[in-house]
Amino acid sequence: MKALLKRKILIPIIAILLFIGTTGFKTYQSDFFEIAKQIEIFTTLFKELNMNYVDKTNPGDLMDNAIKSMLTELDPYTIFYNEQDVEAARIKQTGDYTGVGASIKTFKDKLLVIEPYKGYPADLAGLKAGDEITIVDGVAVKDYDDDASNLLKGSPNSSLEITYVRQGKTKTTSIKRSEIEIDAVPHFSMIDENTGYIVLKKFNSKASSQTGYALKDLKAQGAKSIILDLRGNPGGLLNEAVNVVNLFVPKEQLVVSTKSKVKKYNRTYYTKNEPIDTEIPLVVLINGKSASASEIVAGTLQDIDRAVIVGSRSFGKGLVQRPKKLTYGTQIKLTISRYYTPSGRCIQALDYWNKDEKGNAVRVKQKDYNVFKTKNGRKVFDGGGVFPDEILEHSKNSAITNAILSTQSIFDFATNYYYSHPIKDISDFKLTDADFKSFKNYLKETNFSFETETEKSFAKAFEISKTENLTDNIKKDYSTLIANLNQYKQDALDENKTQLLDLLTDEIVKRYVYREGLYEYYKVHNSEIKKATDILKSPSKYKKYLN
Repeated sequence: MKALLKRKILIPIIAILLFIGTTGFKTYQSDFFEIAKQIEIFTTLFKELNMNYVDKTNPGDLMDNAIKSMLTELDPYTIFYNEQDVEAARIKQTGDYTGVGASIKTFKDKLLVIEPYKGYPADLAGLKAGDEITIVDGVAVKDYDDDASNLLKGSPNSSLEITYVRQGKTKTTSIKRSEIEIDAVPHFSMIDENTGYIVLKKFNSKASSQTGYALKDLKAQGAKSIILDLRGNPGGLLNEAVNVVNLFVPKEQLVVSTKSKVKKYNRTYYTKNEPIDTEIPLVVLINGKSASASEIVAGTLQDIDRAVIVGSRSFGKGLVQRPKKLTYGTQIKLTISRYYTPSGRCIQALDYWNKDEKGNAVRVKQKDYNVFKTKNGRKVFDGGGVFPDEILEHSKNSAITNAILSTQSIFDFATNYYYSHPIKDISDFKLTDADFKSFKNYLKETNFSFETETEKSFAKAFEISKTENLTDNIKKDYSTLIANLNQYKQDALDENKTQLLDLLTDEIVKRYVYREGLYEYYKVHNSEIKKATDILKSPSKYKKYLN
């Protein structure tokens, strides 16, 4: 047993020695002893824990949790993938899998249908957003230990029986699985006789080819200008971002560079292909959920004065990850470098290596932003995402909007609205003041509340005052402050009425006409698209933004 244990300890240490030999002895010499020491400590701890703990342990789960907990000390993009996670990541990159064709959210006791995809099995079986799946092929979701959404996956044309709850009533249906292809470009069409509209939702392996196809098709339909919608696009493959930029700019244009402590990861990415159109006027829409590859596209097109950026500040993810294969089919997605747009700016917004007292990453302060220049000499900034050339304040989520979005309030209200309002023609749909009042009442009924940072600070100060026997002196003033804050939170709902109504409208419209219908609705009613169209209709206005 001792020999076996000694061998188990030596194997990771030998691996470290091999790693050092292949990477460069001088670089890692000073770290070697500490790394080897910590691996030996962990190996012996792991063995003692699993052999001697009072109850039966699951070594796989313990190790999975230990690794993932360790990585939380770094940035949220450095992630360990077990075998199941690797397959989920593959699906995310390619957009292809076999299943029921719906966006699903997993809870402990149910699978919530967030959005059925039009024409796919879940939709054909009659499932709708808001349905709560409780049993899959006789297996109760609440009794399933792993991610219960895996129960919906399987081989093509295989069937499954599900039990679900809709508006308090239990129903059953049969679904036949099929191969699912999630498009990177779910919609493109003409807004008017001169303006084409392309929605790019993710940077999977199909992003540039589908965007290119859409651009060619719209030009064939007579498009003289293009709106590229990157709102809500979380990013994806860096090379696809380069290729999307390439559709609009010539070969050999610098798109992005990456810098790392490891020299081999210092790279520059240039466009390699012949573009489709380097002259067509272009507006790119972004918001606070446009991240990573979306920011490369928006930031680069802004830096070289190739497009006007409209909306609100993007997320601010300037870190680059690369998957690294580990043993037994596992992987780690590792942050290896930062990326920089052609002007030289890195738009990373959060500093994960400097954290506050609560362990949260510190946001780069505006006073610490650096100024850079675009090709035409316009000022742009680093440190906080891509700032639009035309900022639309209502596009930026307020504190109370983010608090509401962190719950299911908008989703659940939309579900109830759909079942109580039979609407045949959604094209001119508009929520009323009475609807907004109903939403505010719904928030009260569901006990929605949120705590402002000011409120947290006051509460902390009040607790400290108790230890210093100052409570009686400040209690009255504290109560007044809290009352004023509560009134502010009530007023904040009304102050953000336009934004909240927009979010409610988006969710409700999808219930009637799917996501495809929502994009058609946007073309007539969405304020960001109206602004973009207005800019493109005036060549002088468009050029003024870029000069």
